[in-house]
Amino acid sequence: MSTITTTDDLAAFCMRAAAAPYVTVDTEFLRERTYYSKLCLVQLAIPGDDPSNAVLVDPLADGLDLGPLYELFRDHGTVKVFHAARQDLEIFAIEGDVIPEPLFDTQVAAMVCGFGEQVGYETLARKIARAQIDKSSRFTDWSRRPLLDSQKRYALADVTHLRDIYEHLSAELDRTQRRAWVEEEMAVLRDPATYRTEPADAWKRLKMRNPTPRFVAIAQRLASFRETYAQSNDVPRSRVFKDDALLELASLKPRDPKDLGKARLLLREGRRDPVAAGILQAVEGGLAVPKEDLPSLPQPKSRDQSNAALADLLRVLLKAMSERAGVASKLIATASDLDDIAAGARDGIWSKGWRAKVFGRDALRLCNGEIALACEGNAVRVVPLGETVTDG
Repeated sequence: MSTITTTDDLAAFCMRAAAAPYVTVDTEFLRERTYYSKLCLVQLAIPGDDPSNAVLVDPLADGLDLGPLYELFRDHGTVKVFHAARQDLEIFAIEGDVIPEPLFDTQVAAMVCGFGEQVGYETLARKIARAQIDKSSRFTDWSRRPLLDSQKRYALADVTHLRDIYEHLSAELDRTQRRAWVEEEMAVLRDPATYRTEPADAWKRLKMRNPTPRFVAIAQRLASFRETYAQSNDVPRSRVFKDDALLELASLKPRDPKDLGKARLLLREGRRDPVAAGILQAVEGGLAVPKEDLPSLPQPKSRDQSNAALADLLRVLLKAMSERAGVASKLIATASDLDDIAAGARDGIWSKGWRAKVFGRDALRLCNGEIALACEGNAVRVVPLGETVTDG
């Protein structure tokens, strides 16, 4: 099991990878005690059974520069293959300011090819590569050195079997002419904004129930302070203070350290400077917002109960269309999307691109009374109004 610990060796492998049609990629990282993921290992594999075609890259090795890897990521001649790529891509977007191109995510491709909702790597390895993954090293400290042989075998398996998975799914996409469907899904993963959390937008993560505008103004500033502090000090936002403490503070509106002491949910770390000072400053900023400038949460979409039957019909239609297409239904539309359509929405991700062809157009036709649904044995089919429905 080859482990790369020098920049020259990494450059040599990346040169080989640049001549290959694809390279499979995975990472091991830690994030329990930091805001940003700590990259501990990179796994790479190119086609072929030669043991030298699969390597581990140790980013913790003294003097190792990942520059050659980032150059490979920018090389459009080699497809970069990941499984459930988002967390891996976030690391490279932040540490290397690079998002691999071209990009292929086997989890997304598997959903398009009928393997179900967010199918795991172990399932695909078993079904496609006929391999069993040893999970014993999954929850391990990847920052400790030296790595055990069991850890290395586990890490390499994440990219060696991925070669078979990619080749199978790629061929299936060509056979079904659905490669463009996966490309549509890659747009979000290729967008650098996907991996940035702006402090000013951090409040949108909060679950606030019918708050007052003043409450929202304070919560916005508390969330912005917490995000800025967490990013600057590379600590998890929950280590600054948790969401429930933030919402309690927005309700209490503490003006001084004595008021801060009344917060039941604020842990000891949050009562010390500079966090305590930041909390009081954020509250003061929220209280100072003029009444006419106060924010408010968007009003929830009205979902008339009279549309419940239509929502149920849309669920039947979605299930039928997803099964017919062999695509995971949640990739087409969510339960919330169906409720929105039943309540009058006529635009959404479900109404664009390949989703419109598979489901969206028929969903709108159903809402407009242009089609009906009929059972034929165990199947459901779309019936244009005016067509005679015969017994199945």
